[in-house]
Amino acid sequence: MSFIDKYSNAFRYLLPNPLTIAFLLTLLSFSLAFFWPNEKPDLIISLNNDKNVCTVVSNKIIDWGNGIKNDTIEFNKEDWLLIIGTYKSKKSNYVSNINFQLNKQNELITVIKSKAKFLELLSFWYNGLWGKGGLTFAIQMMLMLVLGHVLALSKPVEKLINKLSPYCNTTSKAALLVTLLTLITSWLNWGLGLIFGAIFARKVGEYAIKNGLALNYGLIGAAGYSGLMIWHGGISGSSLIKVAEKGHFNDLISNSNLLTKLPSSISFNETVFSSMNITVTISLLIILPIIMFFLGKRKKATVPNISLVSSSNKPKNDVKLKGAEKIDQSIYFSSFLGSAMIVYAIYMAISHSGFSEFKFINPNYLNFSLLGLALLLNGSISNFLSSLENAIKGVSGILIQFPLYFGIMGIMSNSGMINDIAFFFINISNEFTYPLFTLVSAGLVNLFVPSGGGQWYVQGPIVIQTAIEMKISLSKSIMALAYGDQLTNMLQPFWALPLLGITGLKAKEILPYTLILMLVGFLIFSFALILF
Repeated sequence: MSFIDKYSNAFRYLLPNPLTIAFLLTLLSFSLAFFWPNEKPDLIISLNNDKNVCTVVSNKIIDWGNGIKNDTIEFNKEDWLLIIGTYKSKKSNYVSNINFQLNKQNELITVIKSKAKFLELLSFWYNGLWGKGGLTFAIQMMLMLVLGHVLALSKPVEKLINKLSPYCNTTSKAALLVTLLTLITSWLNWGLGLIFGAIFARKVGEYAIKNGLALNYGLIGAAGYSGLMIWHGGISGSSLIKVAEKGHFNDLISNSNLLTKLPSSISFNETVFSSMNITVTISLLIILPIIMFFLGKRKKATVPNISLVSSSNKPKNDVKLKGAEKIDQSIYFSSFLGSAMIVYAIYMAISHSGFSEFKFINPNYLNFSLLGLALLLNGSISNFLSSLENAIKGVSGILIQFPLYFGIMGIMSNSGMINDIAFFFINISNEFTYPLFTLVSAGLVNLFVPSGGGQWYVQGPIVIQTAIEMKISLSKSIMALAYGDQLTNMLQPFWALPLLGITGLKAKEILPYTLILMLVGFLIFSFALILF
């Protein structure tokens, strides 16, 4: 058995379905948090009883409700039933409740109660599971994938690929061209690049069959998957578009002290269009296609063994349209809608006060632009819906995974685990090594959390807190996480499933080449993090 066969079997043996992994990680996070040594409140409260007035003095600031937060409070003795205080730990969100009751001698005493740790953790998980910010993020990411997929299925994109296919008459030329164009489209939108690369690889294979050309089809398939090596550093990168959104850190971070040290947002100027990321992007666009070109020169080639299929997006002319049905098939209606949306998107960009710093780019802006382009290029509402029906299947795997990862984030952040993990990294790293630690750890986390968005919610708070505590560039730390996430996409087959379905290839046929891409990418990312 070859190394690649052993590798493929190991993945099947060790890693279950990604949704199962998400549930297992939830159980692991809950178990770790339950046995994790949490900070003791050390809450000391003294109660002084006068005839009519009671004075409470504490060694901690207590929230007494109605906006009153103090270590001292006075109240009328007859109102003791109405006085309830809460104390929340600084390092975690475990809560102690303070109230009062009469003892047998009819004296007022202080009672401090804390919810059982098991129930507290369940509430952290539940609140994280359905948090408004997390669900908004999930919908934004899924729309980005779906709309990019719809765009890739449009007629103009298909015509472009058909025109480019004749230039792919050898394995080396095809590998270079497919890799280059897939990287570019994935940098623009990861959903578009994922499906564009798969369709392009498929069309190259079909062109080879029609013309009797010998190609290494597995290498071409790997070239079509190469876009997952660049996407998180592009304008649709999950973490980068979220940190560019004002107020995102409020949804991500529960530590109020840490929030005071964070900016309201981090613009694309500091991430996507930073000198470091531009260097990385250009390096990937030059080096990866060249690597694939020379691999194509060395590998044996045969005529691909795949069945030829006709386009599924052709207009139906055999049915006579009646009344309002003509609107569904009208190219003018969808073109008008799409054009109007694109014009407004351009207006929003150029009228934005932060236009020169690309501050107008956020998840909603990208999805709005993609929707306009998809309506325009698909030619009719009917074609758009047909493409949408195919594209929507691609998000079924992550629909439930996203909330589960938000729940994990809720457990880790509110239990104080993130704070302790951050200080662990502070103790073992320095300004030079921390970005590399983040790169490697993000790559490992991605094997278990193959969603860039889900990973950002799990690992992002740790990266942010550690960077702030160590006074390291926050934008560089976030880019290190993005690089690690996209790096091991070449190792983790989850996102390759759509490509494998479209091309008819098996994972073991593309893995030898994606592993080479991963090693090259690791060198590029590491050198960039060291030099910048």
